[in-house]
This record gives sequence, C-alpha cells and structure tokens, in this order.
Amino acid sequence: MEQRNQTITSEFLLLGLPIESEQKNLFSALFLAMYLTTVLGNLLIILLIHLDSHLHTPMYFFLSNLSFSDLCFSSVTMPELLQNMQSQVPSIPYAGCLTQMYFFLLFADLESLLLVAMAYDRYVAICFPLHYTTIMSPKLCVSLVVLSWVLTTFNALLHTLLMARLCFCADNVIPHFFCDMSALLKLSCSDTRVNELVIFTIGGLNLVIPFLLIITSYARILSSILKVPFSGGIRKAFSTCGSHLSVVSLFYGTVIALYLCPSANNSTVKEIVMSMMYTVVTPMLNPFIYSLRNRDMKGALGRVFCKKIFFLLICW
Repeated sequence: MEQRNQTITSEFLLLGLPIESEQKNLFSALFLAMYLTTVLGNLLIILLIHLDSHLHTPMYFFLSNLSFSDLCFSSVTMPELLQNMQSQVPSIPYAGCLTQMYFFLLFADLESLLLVAMAYDRYVAICFPLHYTTIMSPKLCVSLVVLSWVLTTFNALLHTLLMARLCFCADNVIPHFFCDMSALLKLSCSDTRVNELVIFTIGGLNLVIPFLLIITSYARILSSILKVPFSGGIRKAFSTCGSHLSVVSLFYGTVIALYLCPSANNSTVKEIVMSMMYTVVTPMLNPFIYSLRNRDMKGALGRVFCKKIFFLLICW
C-alpha cells in the first residue's frame, strides 16, 4: 500500500519569491535589469581583459574566469525565476530541476576556488614580488583553473547523482526560487542520510577549506606588509586586495550564514533573501567592485574605446 502511494514526480512547482501578485511586474522589471547588468558587466570585463594586452597577467586571467563563472552562475537561476514570475503555474521538469542543481553547485564551487586562486596570486605578488613572474607562470595559472573545473565538476556530479537516486512522493512544491538541494531533500520520501552525510563532509570541506586558505593568504600578506617598507609596487598589488576582499566578504558572508550557521528562527523568506544575495546580487556587483576601484580596468576601458572610435573614424 505504501509503495502504491509513492508516485513518480515528473515536475516540481517553484513557489518563488513571496511577492504580492500586483507587485510581480515591478519586481520582474527589477530582476531583469539586475540580470542584464550582471551579463553586460561581466561580459565587458571578459572582453576588456581579452582585448587589452596590459591586462594579460595572472590576476586578470583569474578575474576573467571569475567573471565567466559569475555570468553562468546568475544564468542558472535568473532566467527560470523571470519566466516563473510571469507564469500561472511556475513549474520545472524533474530533469530540469536536477540539471539546474548540477550547474548551480558547479558554478558556486567554481567561484569559491577561483577566489582562492586570486588570493594566492595576491599573496605571491606582495610577499614574493621579485619571483612573481616565475612562480605565477602561465602553466601554473592554467593548471589552477583546470583543477578548479575538475574538482567542481566531480563535486556537482556526485551530489546530483545522489539526488537522482531518491524517490519523491506526492508533495512536489519547492518553497524557493530555484531547485535548492536542501529543499529537495525535505521533499524526498527516501532515506536521505547518505546525501546529508556527503553534504556535511564534502560540502563543508568545499566551503571551509577555501575560506581558510583565503584568510591565511591575507594574514600572510598583512604580516609581510608590516615587516617591509611600503614600496610603490607593493602598494599597487595591495590596492587590488581591497576589491578581492569585498567580493570574498559578499560571497562567503551570506553562504556561511545560510549553510554553516543556520538558525532555528530562520524563516523561508529570510533564507530566500540570503540566497538572493549570493546568487543574484554578488555576481551583479563584482564587475562594479573590480572596475570602479581598479585603475588598470579603467585604463583598459579608455584604451579599447579610443581604439574603436579611432577605427570607426578611419573607416568613415
């Protein structure tokens, strides 16, 4: 009898954001503007780094990969959210839900590891300035990015395969705007202890270890700064740390508060708002943080646009 009641779920219903129906159009326009800002801002950074030879350095190589990750990370959830806000039945197929979860985990973990690579780059630039070009060779930079992709792909695939083995019964309503892994586990009528163990161990390590590595890098940087005179080269390298720390604080602050320090008083609305911070707001702010506070990016923007205007004038 129990087996008969366990029907196969072909789709899930995403409740989305707790917004009144008369306000949906306003919020749809707001989120569309935020998404377009995210896409255009990160594409601009990628293009500038690709087109300007002055930015062909390890730091900007990692930044271009971070921008690509941010663009994809936001694209995993935002188009579905915008579509569901205009839909009478905000549903997502079972396969689509697992696919969204896979890419969400992939790009979230990728961003985390890329932030570690960027912290290591700043550590070498400030603590070993004379050996910077030797240590941060193109081979090492590419290896770090490839390793990040391999590790995140394995991690996302593991969680997705473990989720795919679970059974989902009559309840298919997800109180979130995307297929959150914890929300899906609550809907399952199977034994989820293996999933929870893997999330706690591997998921925790994927979050804690990168965060500790970043903190260690900046502790060593601060220690090095206090020991030596503040030269012009070190000052320039250290100036980029402020932008990086801003991004790290935005990303890890919300993720740690949401997943590692959960509160029994946390409501669904509060969890959704915190999820919006690192899935929507952070990818949108990253281009502004890195461009507005970075002279190299401003200079590259001016040089690229001047070249384009000069080329157009010649052609005209």
